[in-house]
Amino acid sequence: MKALIAGAGRLGTQIAAALAASGYEVVLVEQDDEQLAALAARPVGRVMPGDACEPTILEQAGVRTADLLVAATGDDEDNLVISLLAKRQFAVPRVAARVNDPDNGWLFDQWWGVDIAVPAAAPLISLIEEAGGVTDTVSLLTLGKAKVTLIETAITERSRTAGHRLADVELPPGTVVATVVRDGTPMVPAADTALQAGDELLVVSTAADENDIHGLFQ
Repeated sequence: MKALIAGAGRLGTQIAAALAASGYEVVLVEQDDEQLAALAARPVGRVMPGDACEPTILEQAGVRTADLLVAATGDDEDNLVISLLAKRQFAVPRVAARVNDPDNGWLFDQWWGVDIAVPAAAPLISLIEEAGGVTDTVSLLTLGKAKVTLIETAITERSRTAGHRLADVELPPGTVVATVVRDGTPMVPAADTALQAGDELLVVSTAADENDIHGLFQ
């Protein structure tokens, strides 16, 4: 399975790391020099410099053989253009797109080639407070064909796994913690990684849902 991620910011690199951990061949397309330099320090797949709004760049990145494209730039117009190109010109089976401005959410539908609209706030769940508590676990997206779900959970001071090693958490079969984001920096965790309040975990699973992951970590 091949995935093309347009935009190598926080969401893009998180998804790329999760897909790579689940066996995807990942290509990241990015035009910003600072982001490209950051990718060189923490590679999560093949990197294609360039503007993903350009069909020739998408072709060079392998869009014609991609099973999934994620438009994860910080610009809604770019994400819509990328999604439309992916679906209409290159017939990518599954297209997900980041919605940066909630007012633009109504545009992110199949008319623009978007199968999955991903709210920009979704990965920042540790900062989202609701009446009665904190929303600590959300399902970011489900890749229907591959039956893989990407789930994020935030470790807080109230989480029972805070201070415990990742090895102490008995994960269900087909489930892996692909990325731990600590102080804004994503890393691939080891079994002896001690979880801390403020950590955001990106979990890849073929069986567990967000309720299962919440029960394990919270």
